[in-house]
Amino acid sequence: MTLRIPPVRLRTFVASLFEAAGFSAGAAASVADSLVEADARGIPSHGTMLAPLYLERIDRLSVSREETPLTVHDAGALIALDARDMLGQLSSDAAASIAIERARQFGIAIVTVRHAFHFGGAFRYTEAIAQAGLIGVAASNTRPLMPAIGGAQAVVGNNPIAVSVPGADAVAFTLDMALSEAAMGKIRLAEAEGRRIPPTWATDADGVPTEDPTAAIAGLLLPAGGPKGFGLALVVDVLTGVLSGGAFGSQVKGLYGDTSVPYDCAHVFIAIDPSHIDGFEERVADLAAAVTGSRRRPGVERLYLPGEIQAGTAAVAAREGIALEGSTVTALDHVARRLGVATLTAEEDGE
Repeated sequence: MTLRIPPVRLRTFVASLFEAAGFSAGAAASVADSLVEADARGIPSHGTMLAPLYLERIDRLSVSREETPLTVHDAGALIALDARDMLGQLSSDAAASIAIERARQFGIAIVTVRHAFHFGGAFRYTEAIAQAGLIGVAASNTRPLMPAIGGAQAVVGNNPIAVSVPGADAVAFTLDMALSEAAMGKIRLAEAEGRRIPPTWATDADGVPTEDPTAAIAGLLLPAGGPKGFGLALVVDVLTGVLSGGAFGSQVKGLYGDTSVPYDCAHVFIAIDPSHIDGFEERVADLAAAVTGSRRRPGVERLYLPGEIQAGTAAVAAREGIALEGSTVTALDHVARRLGVATLTAEEDGE
């Protein structure tokens, strides 16, 4: 069963769950915005399917109800924050705001966040920076999920990284990717829906490629681009966990493991002010036009910049509603009943 829901209604519903769990209206709305926007862009692995997990972790005290991170180091253009295990959207919104402010002052700013939690889609923060006219970079480490090339033990996470470039129309384009061939969230979604996965996504516990999502969850993710993806993931661990003074490598715990144990990941946010470079917006526009206007192979109607397809999906969702899979709807309704909030199906049926 698939339920199609207007984004505004879904945001209101998800926010009501976090308000019922003890968060301020503003904080609850921020988390809801992040999760719903991921669904709208066709990225359900980072969408509202995560709300029940977040709320379970809040109940089990591995995620705190803090709403403001602490500043533990301030060197002007380099700032370190301690999230105190708060919801990742809240600490990341704060970090992105600081990065914007300091980049305008110094030309560039780097904000690290330690003792952090899952922050949803990284695009949220890089696009907020780009909408302020700055180049935005955001990255996070995760628990080890991928082996070194030739190895049989997970030593580095699939460590997502995003970059948004500003242009004349706010955001010229956004690259947002995990450094594995597929995110673990996509594999878990496939397991919940009883679907097989491509054999290029992961291996089983013995390092053999598998199409079984359950075996993949117990095994290893495969890096995108082989040694290139692995090497970049290792660099992200340095810029997040190592640079922040937080957890890295095996010190980061499983998001879906023991929900009483803090996830303890780390983030980094970078903002660069291109206004110091004459003609930046025009040069970005020229580059984008060179890409989208380049020669296409037979049968291809148009070429896309990074993030364009997801933006188009969000535009369709705004008109036609967000399609939620039945497994996600069931899980959200279960949490709503526990919290004493009107269920999503009740809202959809007008009950």
